[in-house]
Amino acid sequence: KPGEQKHAKEPSSLQCMHLAVVACGDRLEETLIMLKSAVLFSNRRLCFHIFAEDSLKPEFEKKLKEWPSSYTKKFEYNIYPITFSVGNAQEWKKLFKPCAAQRLFLPVILKDVDSLLYVDTDVLFLRPIDDIWHILKEFNSTQLAAMAPEHEIPKIGWYSRFARHPYYGTTGVNSGVMLMNLTRIRNTQFKNSMIPSGLTWEDMLYPLYQKYKNYITWGDQDLLNIIFYFNPECLYVFPCQWNYRPDHCMYGSNCKGAEEEGVSILHGNRGVYHDDKQPTFKALYEVIRDFPFEDNLFQSLYYPLQSKFLDTVHTLCGRIPQVFLKQIEKTMKKVYENRVIVYLGANHRY
Repeated sequence: KPGEQKHAKEPSSLQCMHLAVVACGDRLEETLIMLKSAVLFSNRRLCFHIFAEDSLKPEFEKKLKEWPSSYTKKFEYNIYPITFSVGNAQEWKKLFKPCAAQRLFLPVILKDVDSLLYVDTDVLFLRPIDDIWHILKEFNSTQLAAMAPEHEIPKIGWYSRFARHPYYGTTGVNSGVMLMNLTRIRNTQFKNSMIPSGLTWEDMLYPLYQKYKNYITWGDQDLLNIIFYFNPECLYVFPCQWNYRPDHCMYGSNCKGAEEEGVSILHGNRGVYHDDKQPTFKALYEVIRDFPFEDNLFQSLYYPLQSKFLDTVHTLCGRIPQVFLKQIEKTMKKVYENRVIVYLGANHRY
């Protein structure tokens, strides 16, 4: 049944692109809009792993069932309770944002899943997930996860200025978009600052938290930075257009990849979808939220977006609309070709 955990491996799940998200508190709508952006543009089948508080489960099921069948047939989903396999559950639950630490336990809980993409609830896909999923094939023999840098410029980066604990590289990494080879994570002994012989992922988490809990600010993201500081060979770093945040434009444009290719994944952290501090981010969120599933993408999504962007040109992020529009325009052209031109061409043969 929809929403129930499947214990037997199914052939379809082997072809799935697995997407995980953790939703607590008031994050229901934000999560649904993220899932909607994933379904709108993806090519291959999706498997959603939604970790949510018990009170949100019926709401997720109700809303997802309301989506048209032309889209619901593109994905399957499971909804899981919030659980922490080691340490104090209440401590984990209160670490930084509610329930966010759940992502640390994905390798332990999803034992039948080989690889997945984890994203925060405040993420929007502006191109098919297929494209970031392909990065898994670029991992070398030691890499088991991929994240983008927390900042491009050390002198204005948070970790390089304020961190009181070890962190990856020169600016740290941001965990809001994280590609994970769960099989490799489960099978690896991680170097750490506690036991010379190394620890498994599950055995390392709680001792690591206990050691650094008085020094971390950003919760589970800080713990991931500490882990990959000691195990840098395990991390693949993808460019900033795969995790594009307000920091990339609010201090001037500092994500070269987005300038060249356009934003691939938008990460509206700092609550920017819900206030007026970054109207460019809010415009994208609202247009995807309000898009009627089966309408024309150009008429009901792209053109309203262009119109909304005209009202944001006075802001630092709004001065570079092409960065936000380039990838989504390219993606919609592909969707249009697949759904209309190919379909019509097939019909004209008969």
